[in-house]
Amino acid sequence: MHFHFDFSANQVLWTLTFAGLLVLLVVLLGRNRAQRFPWFTAAMVMMALCMVASRLLFGRMSPLVSSQIFLVLSDIATIIALLVVVEIARRAFKGAKRNAWIAATLITLALASVVLVEWGPWPSPKTMFAASTLAAMRFMQLFSQKGDLLADLLIVELGVLVVLFGRRFSAGWRSHPQQIAIGLSTVSISQLTVRVVWQHIAMHTTIHSQVEYDRVMSLQGKIYHANNAIYLAALVWWIIWLWFDEPGAKTSADSEQQIASTSEQPTDGNTIVEN
Repeated sequence: MHFHFDFSANQVLWTLTFAGLLVLLVVLLGRNRAQRFPWFTAAMVMMALCMVASRLLFGRMSPLVSSQIFLVLSDIATIIALLVVVEIARRAFKGAKRNAWIAATLITLALASVVLVEWGPWPSPKTMFAASTLAAMRFMQLFSQKGDLLADLLIVELGVLVVLFGRRFSAGWRSHPQQIAIGLSTVSISQLTVRVVWQHIAMHTTIHSQVEYDRVMSLQGKIYHANNAIYLAALVWWIIWLWFDEPGAKTSADSEQQIASTSEQPTDGNTIVEN
């Protein structure tokens, strides 16, 4: 017996990724992780919102309106991604000295900024700041692309710092900040790799026929599917680690409950009778 599934790889990955996001949000809210990582939770909400918007609105609205909607969502997601970097850094290196904070921040920003400036072409200021709707949309697209690139570079640097030095502060192994940073770094490395590979293919490939064009598009689809699979693996990683409490968290909660029960324990009923 042969089974035939009318689902493409893109549909399967989309469904699994969206389901993973919903499960992760349930874990974040149900296990009270959202209070500690509000921007990470907001990033997952934005990811789910963008996926739903792309599925419901793509091809059902005019290209101009749909492009404006997706660009606004992309810019918001970019801002949240940068805030996630700050949030994880603050949680991971809580208690670090101010001088160390300033030095590490300047070094990571300097390295990421150099790569950002050198990576890819930049449009001319006249094109970027022209007074037209198309120019505004190009600026929004540029902000989203470069902002995502900056966030990926920063999170990779942060992931390395957390793994190397997190144990000295509040991000030892099995801690939630370190596990989130590892997942984010893995996703960012995958996205940066996709950028490098695709730019190399675009620069060194000359298309002479429809067959070659179809082959390049097929290769692009496989690369993007691999990237989506890595993101799905990161979702599973976050679901597992965020479901469990950090080492010592349960013991601390039990001690607080024990103290509370001791304080609420009724006093001895014996009374002193004076003669």
